[in-house]
Amino acid sequence: MRTIVLFCAAGMSTSLLVTKMREASKKEGYDCKINAYSLDELAVEGSEADIILLGPQVRFQLKAVKEQFPDKKVCLIDSIAYGMMDGKKVLASVKWELGDE
Repeated sequence: MRTIVLFCAAGMSTSLLVTKMREASKKEGYDCKINAYSLDELAVEGSEADIILLGPQVRFQLKAVKEQFPDKKVCLIDSIAYGMMDGKKVLASVKWELGDE
């Protein structure tokens, strides 16, 4: 089972996207756990993840997060997919990054 964590400024704006991603993963039969958190919870929640996704509003933290977790996949969520809450597209990019296509 893959663990996917999304981070944004407060953890609220990514909640709907998480719901959409969960729906897509269920339809596809992709075994994963997906959760959203505020960036303040990164140290604890990021350590358990297979992939860390950053929302557009915290994209400026990308370099710091990659340095904090050098052995993890750390990616930005596509701004258009984020704005449209396109869980299927975000999940597809996660699967590609993890080599699970």
